[in-house]
Amino acid sequence: MSELRVVRDGAVATVTLSRPEKRNALDPPTLEALGDAFRSLAEDDAVRAVVLAGDGPAFCAGADIGMMAAARDLSEDENVADAERMAAAFEAVDTCPKAVIARVHGSAFGGGAGLVACADVAIAAEGARFAFSEIKLGLLPATVAPYVLRALGPGATRELFVTGRRFDASEALRLGLVHRVVTDDDLDVAVRETLRSVLAAGPAAVAASKRLIRASTASLALDDLPRWIAAARVGPEGREGVTAFLEKREPSWSVDS
Repeated sequence: MSELRVVRDGAVATVTLSRPEKRNALDPPTLEALGDAFRSLAEDDAVRAVVLAGDGPAFCAGADIGMMAAARDLSEDENVADAERMAAAFEAVDTCPKAVIARVHGSAFGGGAGLVACADVAIAAEGARFAFSEIKLGLLPATVAPYVLRALGPGATRELFVTGRRFDASEALRLGLVHRVVTDDDLDVAVRETLRSVLAAGPAAVAASKRLIRASTASLALDDLPRWIAAARVGPEGREGVTAFLEKREPSWSVDS
């Protein structure tokens, strides 16, 4: 799995997105590998905690632009199937019964920020930047919506979803997307400190606590989400947004304030 690297060290597994030349953008092979890795780790009794990280200068830049470009030529049903594969990867991360710690540096945009929301504990470097930027392409952050709503609540989620603006690590901390912000040099130290805490907890209790939180905060029907993003992808606005991004121009709907 060249798109992903999984390393086990005792009770800890580290899952690293490994497409640094693409800022770890999520393409179909990466999403498939990510889902497979977390489903496998979920069944591994020897693993108690999982660290999710990214190679290179960024944690994860979100959906691969090549994948989004190709989606313009798919039918809505084909886009639904594609979105379902993406949704399955996020669900595998979120439903993993182990403690999941996100080690965040550089950019975490779109689906990358969604992965942060799926983690139980997110630790960010001071220079990390975040955005739910799908709206800038005429698309929807539908796949990550349940996890972001749970982390931030509807008020902050609405503002970030409809503006698509970028925000820094200190604001992510204030909003609840991340739980700790440290210097670049202290990032791995902070991850190790958090690992010590979660490894001291009962593994069955950790898994049950995660199920309890999901059951208590369920607000969206997950089966419906792929159709939201699929409809946006094949609609005229989504097609124009992705085309404009590829052509490095403003989309037709963008106006000066």
